[in-house]
Amino acid sequence: MIDIDPSGILVRYNVQMEKEMTPEEAAEELYPKDSLIYPVAKAIFEGEEDDVVEGLQKAIDSGKDPMALINDSLMVGMGVVSKLYDDGVIFLPNVMMSADAMLEGIEFLKQKAGKAPEVKGKVVCHVAEGDVHDIGKNIVVALLRANGYDVIDLGRDVPVDEVIESVEKESPLMLTGTALMTTTMYAFKEINDKLMEKGYRIPFACGGGAVNQDFVSQYELGVYGEEASDAPKMADFIKEHGDNIVKLREKFHKH
Repeated sequence: MIDIDPSGILVRYNVQMEKEMTPEEAAEELYPKDSLIYPVAKAIFEGEEDDVVEGLQKAIDSGKDPMALINDSLMVGMGVVSKLYDDGVIFLPNVMMSADAMLEGIEFLKQKAGKAPEVKGKVVCHVAEGDVHDIGKNIVVALLRANGYDVIDLGRDVPVDEVIESVEKESPLMLTGTALMTTTMYAFKEINDKLMEKGYRIPFACGGGAVNQDFVSQYELGVYGEEASDAPKMADFIKEHGDNIVKLREKFHKH
């Protein structure tokens, strides 16, 4: 439906409605209808770890397989969070709380099943050398872990050679780097060059306040991530389509 706002601009009526909705109302429209899965997904969104565990226990008591619940309930709840984060409805603190609740749920299910879930792959994450701003990196790590990836979190202000050593040791499917300061983002080019010299062709996903697509596109392995939520999507894309940098750029470069 089309309406006209007071300024005379045509807008879609459903967009106006979305803007008027609270985050809780927006989430409510995305929750699964299954009565056993709904409370888990809602608890993930609310970041309520105890409620997540309680909901999972009830689902198990009703015959649900603990390991299946990782994808069928925890991932579903985190999917709601990711969608609303992408849309700007919720923000970083909400996502961090949800990710913590998600990881608590995974630990609970691992104990119930007596085994760990299958890991999709390994990703090395870091903040550029000289940069101590790690909020962006933390959300990347949380989202990757919540989506089933084994993350080697090197922390902040990570020397270039330490990043290279980690790639050599861990053989990840992807490397990520964040930088908030323009004076530190040039470490990414150094990492790229050293990896190339050693024969590595690993996708290097870069983002952060100081970084833009034009800068990342200047080096061979660079793939620009505009949002932290792009990281698990990139990892999934690599799992499905391979580590072709050109294809990754076609998929994720937006400008």
